[in-house]
Amino acid sequence: MRNKLSTLVVALILFGIGLNAQEVKTDVRINQYGQIVESVQLDAEARNSILTFVSENENYKFWFDNRVYFDGGIFFDGWDKDDVVGVDENTTFNPIGNGATIRRARIAMKVVMHKNWYGEIDFDFSGSATEIKDAYIKYTNDARDFNVKAGHFREGFSMETTTTSRYVTFIERSLISKFAPSRHLGLQVNYMKDKYLLVGGVHFNEQGGFEEVEFSQDANKDNGTDEGYSFTGRAVFRPIIDNEKVIHIGAAASYRTPKTHLEVPNSYRFSTRSISNVNRKKYLDTDDISNVDNNTLWNVELAGAYKNMMFQSEYINNDIKRLDDLSDVNLNGFYAQVGYLLGDGKYNYNKNEGEFTQVSRGSEKGELEVAFRFDYIDLNDEKAGVYGGSANGYTLGFNYHINSNIKLVLDYSYLDHDRYANGKGKLYVGHDVNGDLTKDPREVVEAKGKAGDDYGQLQMRIEIDF
Repeated sequence: MRNKLSTLVVALILFGIGLNAQEVKTDVRINQYGQIVESVQLDAEARNSILTFVSENENYKFWFDNRVYFDGGIFFDGWDKDDVVGVDENTTFNPIGNGATIRRARIAMKVVMHKNWYGEIDFDFSGSATEIKDAYIKYTNDARDFNVKAGHFREGFSMETTTTSRYVTFIERSLISKFAPSRHLGLQVNYMKDKYLLVGGVHFNEQGGFEEVEFSQDANKDNGTDEGYSFTGRAVFRPIIDNEKVIHIGAAASYRTPKTHLEVPNSYRFSTRSISNVNRKKYLDTDDISNVDNNTLWNVELAGAYKNMMFQSEYINNDIKRLDDLSDVNLNGFYAQVGYLLGDGKYNYNKNEGEFTQVSRGSEKGELEVAFRFDYIDLNDEKAGVYGGSANGYTLGFNYHINSNIKLVLDYSYLDHDRYANGKGKLYVGHDVNGDLTKDPREVVEAKGKAGDDYGQLQMRIEIDF
């Protein structure tokens, strides 16, 4: 009897194991809330060393997009200014400290779901602070020529600004990039064909850093203030485009009202650190332009590439309309750059975004690139009484694209600031009649072209994308 009972118990156990094994083999999946959920098999791959999980039909995909940029900078005196009587030779009025920094430390996660839906969230941890960069949802049609996205992302304005930092040619974007709107909350529609690209969107506040969010929330809580809005559009025409060459002709415009993420209500301020993140001085600074009703931006873009040669240029005009019979303000600037790959590599163009993307290396040993850029920005408007300074920038760059993930960058720049580039009254711009340094451009005795801080800077970057 005991043996029969033991046999029965063993049989029941084996039967239970069989049932469990059968359940495991089914496609039914239960989530943490007890709901039956859809299950798709994903395979793990390293695509250009980027860890990617993807389904067989690629309707589902998940991958990381992380970056670390280690930058350093050394600064040198500018041209000789000893033509001023009674002034000792001193070519840089304000001392600049050499240094190093983590320029970017980005962690991003990206996903494609149900074939047509895309999501992205991107954080930056540089500067020992956390900032949201991209956080949005996008729908793309089956033909892949139309998409609409909503969330926090770059507005469709300026070829240089919409290009990811991974693929810009130089360590820092041009001086006029400070005019171009960057990331804001909004809704945007894109329509793409081989010959043209059309972009249009409505945008609101910035939601990247803690301070911007706090300013906006306080304005809403304390005063019930509308957060402002912008309408931005861009059009690109490509009369020539194939695998080896492209001609890009573009234009964009943006109508903008002041946003509540700004510290001073109903104002705009434009400032820049002169193409360096190591040197923290902002020579070019309009200070707060008050009583602003709106501002209008427009630009034109001309770019092209043929095999291992490229050029890119933009002009941006910035018109600021003010209330209470105050004079309107006009600011503007441009840049022009050329690049050349010394090996058998090739410049690549992304027609869906209207920008240059990662270069193709001509050798397993990597690709060496040499480039030159001229910058000009003018933040002065005498009629409006705005003197933010103007500057010319000359940059010679060398990029070594070791592989798809590692890039070494070396840039030498020379910055030539005018007498009004005094960091809203904080920086010296020349000497007075007594030979003493002065921050007041009206007291400067140096000849035109000799006033203002002029200096050279040598910057390097070690970049990894993974």
